[in-house]
Amino acid sequence: MPVIDSHAHIYPDKIAARAVSAISAFYNIPMENPHGTPEALLACCEGTPITHFIVHSVATTAHAVPSINNFIAEQCRLHPEFIGFGTMHQDFEDPESEIDRMIELGLHGVKLHPDTQEVNMDDPRLMRVYEIMEARGLPLVVHTGDFRHDYSHPRRLKRVLRTFPDLVVDGAHLAGCFVPDIGYDVLHAERLFVDASSTLPFVGARRFAELVRMWGVDRVMFGSDFPMWNPNSEYAVLASAGFTDDELDKLTCKNAERFSGVKVS
Repeated sequence: MPVIDSHAHIYPDKIAARAVSAISAFYNIPMENPHGTPEALLACCEGTPITHFIVHSVATTAHAVPSINNFIAEQCRLHPEFIGFGTMHQDFEDPESEIDRMIELGLHGVKLHPDTQEVNMDDPRLMRVYEIMEARGLPLVVHTGDFRHDYSHPRRLKRVLRTFPDLVVDGAHLAGCFVPDIGYDVLHAERLFVDASSTLPFVGARRFAELVRMWGVDRVMFGSDFPMWNPNSEYAVLASAGFTDDELDKLTCKNAERFSGVKVS
């Protein structure tokens, strides 16, 4: 049975160490993998049940957008295990043309991180990006709910979802990074997927199982947040949480297939 890690970051060799260090500093959390390269991701999952990965990176400046999208697309050509999502930045001059180019490159969606990009999730510049994505049928992975910042507060995602009802969205980190209960309280009635990345280390298997049942097993996706956490270790905790085989299939594969529009099973 295929297993999809729905939330993994990868970086080119020449900047990977610097990028991982910056992530560690941003969250004040030591990274489980200090490299963050595509090869490091594949190596740490060799011989494990994990077979596929939704991979992405984040542009913290507008001029970095095309090169990141090129990198992700190239890695997907090299590694059929990868399902590539591109990036966008609020100050990118022509988001429509770049989103169309993402599609030509074979990318399947867009990843945004309002906190590191220092922009409100419902900023008018991003609302224009969502409008284009909705029209193209591209799904969105968006970092949601870090309690230290207001950029990604779940209430902002609620506005996005209600403005663009056909936009397919993954509210990352159970829609409430470090504060999953707030994410659930604000967004559980909305139409969205959520991924489990950077959740299990903080809530444990028992509370995670409760949160999954609260959200509904049909819309939660397994994700590791590599290189922050080891995907295989994250998978092992999820697999020990008492889900049935059918539920595990949804959490680790079927939901991510429906979200991304990519079938691997």
